[in-house]
Amino acid sequence: MCGIIGYTGQQDAKEVLTEGLRQLEYRGYDSAGIAFLTDDGIKTIKSVGKVECLCDKVKKESDDATTCGIGHTRWATHGGVTDTNCHPHSAGKVTLIHNGIIENYKELQKEFEAKGIHPVSQTDSEIAAMVINDCYDGDPIKAIRSATKRLEGAYAFCIMFEDHPDVIYAIRNGSPLVAAATDEGSVIASDMVALIKYSKDYFVLPEHHIARLTKDGIVVINENHVAIDPPMLHVNWDVAAAKKGGYDYFMLKEIHEQPEAIRNTITPRTKDGLPYLEDDGVPDTIFDGINRIVITGCGTAMHAGLVGKNMLEHLIRIPVSVEIASEFRYSNPILDPHTLVITISQSGETADTKAALELANKCGCKTLSIVNAKGTSIARESDYVLYTHAGPEIAVASTKAYTVQLSVLYLFAFRFALVRGCISEQEARDYMKKLHATIDDITTVLTYDTQIQSISERLKHSEDLFFIGRGLDYALSCEGSIKLKEISYIHSEAYAAGELKHGTISLITDNVPVIALATQRNVLAKTLSNVVEVRSRGAMVILITNADTQVDASLCDHMITLPKMDDAFTPFASAVVLQYIAYYAAISRGLNVDQPRNLAKSVTVE
Repeated sequence: MCGIIGYTGQQDAKEVLTEGLRQLEYRGYDSAGIAFLTDDGIKTIKSVGKVECLCDKVKKESDDATTCGIGHTRWATHGGVTDTNCHPHSAGKVTLIHNGIIENYKELQKEFEAKGIHPVSQTDSEIAAMVINDCYDGDPIKAIRSATKRLEGAYAFCIMFEDHPDVIYAIRNGSPLVAAATDEGSVIASDMVALIKYSKDYFVLPEHHIARLTKDGIVVINENHVAIDPPMLHVNWDVAAAKKGGYDYFMLKEIHEQPEAIRNTITPRTKDGLPYLEDDGVPDTIFDGINRIVITGCGTAMHAGLVGKNMLEHLIRIPVSVEIASEFRYSNPILDPHTLVITISQSGETADTKAALELANKCGCKTLSIVNAKGTSIARESDYVLYTHAGPEIAVASTKAYTVQLSVLYLFAFRFALVRGCISEQEARDYMKKLHATIDDITTVLTYDTQIQSISERLKHSEDLFFIGRGLDYALSCEGSIKLKEISYIHSEAYAAGELKHGTISLITDNVPVIALATQRNVLAKTLSNVVEVRSRGAMVILITNADTQVDASLCDHMITLPKMDDAFTPFASAVVLQYIAYYAAISRGLNVDQPRNLAKSVTVE
């Protein structure tokens, strides 16, 4: 579920591998290791802790010259956080690194133990190495094919065979791998961020295909044992985009990149002032016969769906449901060819979201994906795809990916409504103007940093916090709560404000922080009544509202006023305020904002 890097070529492999692992640190991990070819065979060095701990160990334990190796950052799933459980893992002549989960590893382990062969670690990954070695008779491709028939689950493997020097083999099922051949060698990784230093041109390794990497290039072999040329992709960002650029943390940099990310996402989809999606291969026929929409995703992506639901239902007047992807596939959902299923995933590889997409396809639904990474599994398996143009998002906590997902959902709603005749061309142009105006609104809110930092410092010693709001404000409360939890470790919950009196208000005591969003005029009086309720019980209230609502400042302890804007578009500005609150609350607690504990950027296992 974390980072993979492999290299064979002309350069110092240890340097390439450790630098690649540094680039992949943002994905979240608890240990790291590398294996590399030496004159005496394959040598493995691994360590619990950060990549720097591994680098120190490499310097102390090896001065071997090497030009071929594999590296991994591990986020523990099977087995505790120990050097032994860290990747790479070896069995016989096989050494590998693995992202994913082997679901039948216990059964396989029992088979080996019955033969007197016992694993050293507690991991499913070592069992995979044992299976490949068990199938190995000198032909790596044959061994990999035979072994994967015995393995159940998701995996991305990079494999070295001791008697095939300077060669790396790779295969995947579910978990992502991208690769590039350069003048200085061949490189493969779980994320383009680790490749960008070497090439902007790359390919996604197709599932169940085997890649053979040598110093001279990469050969991809399909399931029929035929070499194929995979489609090449190109990234339009560079190494600088994946660096902090003077900011203390990637998260802060990415918060500030939101105006540009939204502009890059919506400008190419605006034609004569109207929403236009056909250049993305999304024709107006996608709307034919659709009487229901299901939006599914995980975490922040699902929260974007909650906002999109509001706009879609408001304009088109057909039912829209938002489903947690990990629940959707097991809930026996009602799906048919008149249902459009929209899957949202920043990485395009989220395992639960991909499974939801596969179910929708199986049920004959039209499917549309909203992803940030080109050529990913979810993008390829959807009928249609709308790419967001956020560029690389390095911090684990999603910021700019969220607001560009909102942008695409709004664009899609406008186009759908226009094609259906629910709005006129002039109304569509007005909506598009308001969407473009959010760029300036966010730019204004970015200047609130000093004010929000001062307010957020009051949360430093808080253990519990509540977000409340109604309608769109409730959808934003859900996102604000997860953002605060994941990086500040303050327990927080989001509630529809009207539900307070149905139990939750019993938790409101002196100085408990309540962040109240009150940007929706149609329910403003009701929300402010809820603010009065919690403040009368001792809550410390931070109120977020619009510039022209004329809210009495005495109702709260702190007020953050958004620029004057249409209620339907406040989520863009509100999101930035909530991101700032989470960021500065975490900073005040002395935490690593980019790499929160226990979390990984891309969740490619269930």
